[in-house]
Amino acid sequence: MPGEQSKRQATLVMKFGGTSVGNAAAIRQTVETICAARKDWPRLVVVTSAMAGVTNLLLDAASQAVRGSLQAVEDTTGRLRLIHQDAADDLLQGYSGLRAVKEDIDRLVDKFHSLCTAIHVLGEATPRALDTVAAMGERLNVRLLAAAIAHHGMPAEFVEATRLIVTDDQFQDAHPDLELTARRVEQGLVPLLEAGRIPVVTGFIGATREGIVTTLGRGGSDYTAGILGAALGADEVWIMTDVDGVMTADPRWVPEARTIPVLSYREVAELAYFGAKVMHPKTIRPLIDAGIGVRVANTFNPDHPGTRIVAEHQPEGNGKIKAVTVIREQSLITVEGRGMLGVPGVAARTFAAVAGTGTSVPLISQASSEQSICFAVPIQAAEQVVAELEREFARELERRDIDRIWASEEVYIITVVGAGMKNTYGIAGRIFSALGEAKANVIAIAQGSSEVSISMIVSTADGERAVRAVHQLIVKE
Repeated sequence: MPGEQSKRQATLVMKFGGTSVGNAAAIRQTVETICAARKDWPRLVVVTSAMAGVTNLLLDAASQAVRGSLQAVEDTTGRLRLIHQDAADDLLQGYSGLRAVKEDIDRLVDKFHSLCTAIHVLGEATPRALDTVAAMGERLNVRLLAAAIAHHGMPAEFVEATRLIVTDDQFQDAHPDLELTARRVEQGLVPLLEAGRIPVVTGFIGATREGIVTTLGRGGSDYTAGILGAALGADEVWIMTDVDGVMTADPRWVPEARTIPVLSYREVAELAYFGAKVMHPKTIRPLIDAGIGVRVANTFNPDHPGTRIVAEHQPEGNGKIKAVTVIREQSLITVEGRGMLGVPGVAARTFAAVAGTGTSVPLISQASSEQSICFAVPIQAAEQVVAELEREFARELERRDIDRIWASEEVYIITVVGAGMKNTYGIAGRIFSALGEAKANVIAIAQGSSEVSISMIVSTADGERAVRAVHQLIVKE
């Protein structure tokens, strides 16, 4: 509504990733970025990840505890305490609340030690226990960041997302109850915003209705920002990282990769799903329905405009390709046999069997002759998937209706993304011509009906060469 914006103050949700809060110097830069944003956004919510590397440190200690190494728990406890206490001393010199922050850090580190000791005694770490362990990184860091903002002169208060985000009990990849979460946000965040305070919220974590800690999956801090942005009816959500927005390719492989100024929701969903690590794939789900704009920007280069993500974007030029992404560590599973021709239910049984293993399938390709189905799965799941398919089709394998079920060695999924490709003649031809000139062989192909992306399977030997060849098409446009 045109008049609605003037009736209320503008609201911004900013999420900072692990590298943005990775040490005292990074947190100091993040605080400056937050304070600069506050000048233009009277209602500001900050979501923070754990310090870079801390979540891996926590989970590795729990894993070592299961294997019987109490020394690893002791070493990690000491390291956690040192990392966070040193950061507090560096950031909060002269701050009246320093002692309370350090006491909180000690209490949480001691709790982590107790949890891992219990895991060591039991010799087992349940998903529920691992969520409690993994949540410690955000719980430690939210206290540091909130205190650092307050020490800088801005009123801030840390809030644990367990008070806000209500989830189911699917530990390690919990699903939020958005309706109940919205009510909790109204009760827990809105009063702070109306009082002029900056809530600093733990990313990545939530809690069941009973208050049991859950996590939203790795990279879930982005998702937290999306959930809170939708619940608050925010004007924008900013994902702050260590790169200048969403890139046209991985700059480690393609030095000439550049920032994409504007992406549509559909384009970024494809990019996130197919390997671009700037944004968690689930982040945009709650924002699409709410029509909330997203910006991906660099904490350490705040003057760069980054990438704007909007509901719809009219592509410039004819057949505009926006980006090329890679998913590594994949295996191509093939089910093939002449007896499959015209037999109903083979695909349904195939993917029901795969679903039974809890494995996600990012790409599917089927020959028009119906004599083979192939699909990609994470390489670590390939052996289990093949075994399950062999059980499912044991009779067909015995009768030779299916000749074999097998998994390839590691392959890459290369995906070309751009809404401008839709209904544009010659795009696929240009892509495959570029790959042919680069002598990169395509093993399998898949294209969605939305025509926003084309995905190809290539060998690891051809992967980097394929990405560079396709990226040249972006450079030339």
